[in-house]
Amino acid sequence: MKIALSSVMVNNQDNAKKFYTEVLGFITKHDIAMGEFRWLTVVSPDDVDGTELVLEPVNDDSARTFQQVMYSYGKPAMAFTVDDVEQEFERLKSLGVKFTQEPIEMGEIKRAVLDDTCGNYIQIFQVLS
Repeated sequence: MKIALSSVMVNNQDNAKKFYTEVLGFITKHDIAMGEFRWLTVVSPDDVDGTELVLEPVNDDSARTFQQVMYSYGKPAMAFTVDDVEQEFERLKSLGVKFTQEPIEMGEIKRAVLDDTCGNYIQIFQVLS
């Protein structure tokens, strides 16, 4: 058994696509019109056949409430691994990305937390060896 899809709720699919591809560096795997919304997934350019991240539209009150509560508590909705947190932090910061936590060591990882501009905090981390 393998994980094929994971979702992050976004309050605007167009903004999310732009942020996740142009800023974070993922590539679009699927962008299929489905009425008012789209089936929109991105993947890592290093693993195009790997796990797809669904940029899931927040389209009902329960999803909106869940997203807002997670955001208000500062809880990341998703975590992405990177080779070098400090380097990725500097790259993203130079692109105007807002961070709620700068890189910090926490046990066996170093992590930072950013705002994805679509209603979520995202953790980036590196495993320390």
